[in-house]
Formats: sequence, C-alpha cells, structure tokens
Amino acid sequence: MLTYPRIDPVAVAIGPLQIHWYGLMYLIGIMIAWFLATRRAGKPHSAWSKDQIGDMVFYVALGVILGGRVGYVLFYNFDKFLHNPVWLFEVWTGGMSFHGGALGVLLAFWLLARKFGKRYFEIADFVVPFVPIGLAAGRIGNFINGELWGRPSDLPWSMVFPADPMGVPRHPSQLYEFALEGVVLFLVLWLYSVKPRPAGAVTGLFGVGYGLARIFCEFFREPDAQIGYLAGGWFTEGMLLSVPMVIIGIGMIIWAYRHDDRRATA
Repeated sequence: MLTYPRIDPVAVAIGPLQIHWYGLMYLIGIMIAWFLATRRAGKPHSAWSKDQIGDMVFYVALGVILGGRVGYVLFYNFDKFLHNPVWLFEVWTGGMSFHGGALGVLLAFWLLARKFGKRYFEIADFVVPFVPIGLAAGRIGNFINGELWGRPSDLPWSMVFPADPMGVPRHPSQLYEFALEGVVLFLVLWLYSVKPRPAGAVTGLFGVGYGLARIFCEFFREPDAQIGYLAGGWFTEGMLLSVPMVIIGIGMIIWAYRHDDRRATA
C-alpha cells in the first residue's frame, strides 16, 4: 500500500485570499491547451488566427466551468443545492461534472461557429483534441483534494484517503482517469487529427474514447455517496452518462466517413 501524499488544497494564501490547487490545475490545463492550439494554428495553410484561438479558449473555458458546475449540481448533488443554493458558486471546493462541462462546451462551439462564420464541426474538430489536457489537470486536482477516490482495493498501489470515513485502502481512481481520460485520450486524438479528417470524425472519436475510458474507470471508482450504485448494484451514474457518448460517437464517425467532406478540417 502506498501512502497518500497529503497536499494542502490551498496552493497560495495571502491574507483572506486563497488560491486552491483545484482551480490552479484547471488554469494550468487551459494554458497548455492554449499553447498547443496556437502552435497548431500557426502551421502553413491553417484556417485559424491567434485571435480566434484566444476567443476559443475563453468560450470553451467558460463552457467547461459553468457547464461542469451546473452539471455536477443537477446530475449528482441537486438536493444539496436546494438546501444551500450559494454552494453552486463555490467552485474552489471541488465538484465538477465532465458531462455537464461537455454540454457547456457544445454550446460554446455553436456560439463560436456563429461568431467566426464557420461550420459547427470546423470548431469542434479543432478544439476537442485539446480537451483531454483539461481533463487530466482536473483529475490531478481531484487527487490533491483527496476526493472521488476509488473502491476498496488490496493492490500494492492502493491508498487510504484522509476524508474516507471507512479508512480503508482504495484504488487511486483519480490517477487512472488522469492517465486514460487525459494522457491516453490526448495522444490518440492528437495523432488522429494531425491529418485532415471528415467533418465530425475527430469529435466522434472523442466521444467514443472518453466514454470507453470513463466506463472502464467507473469499475474502480467509488460511486458518489448520495447516489450509490444503479441497476442491481454495479451500474453507476458515470456509466449511465457515458454510454450515450459512445453510441453517439460511433454514429458520428460512421456519418462523417459516409459524408466525407475534408473542406471542414483545418
């Protein structure tokens, strides 16, 4: 068993001002994605300008934060919100839903398409390869916060998380998600999107890749206490929300290659 590294969730404290690692990790993820997107936009024959990249980062970051927080409240903790509506705005305490953030980002893509006068999947296919960077950063934030831990485990790398009322060794599932939903998914999407692909194919691959990675990790992650297991004691809310992503993603890839139009890729 490994010892959980106790890291103060507050990275910097100046008087009453506190900067939490959770928020800082998202900022780091956004900055890395911004840098890589700017590099890709700077290649010859790119259809993107640096100003457009800046607008994309702003809209997508806003979609992630607002959608992620609202999604977490609606999908996982609506009762707590009803008892304390102000809690919705306490983002620094943790509690973001990827699926809510994804809906926020989809709306951001639509707004960007209108703003730039481009087709929807021109925006989406360019942006989604960078999304796993933010996911990876967020999972590191979850690990530092000691939240969203895994199910009980006797594996050599299991850990006891300080906030766990049972105090038993568990899978560090946040790190599993960091690896699969973050690092592996980023590499797959980055390599796949290097060459022009049919419009919608990159976005569809993201849906399939994330959905499968999340479903796999859910087998090791402890379900949210307020929801627990679904469908006979093994299905979880995360699985329920991820299955449609896989199905829709596969459908998008099939549709993209049947309506192959390489003009929509940069």
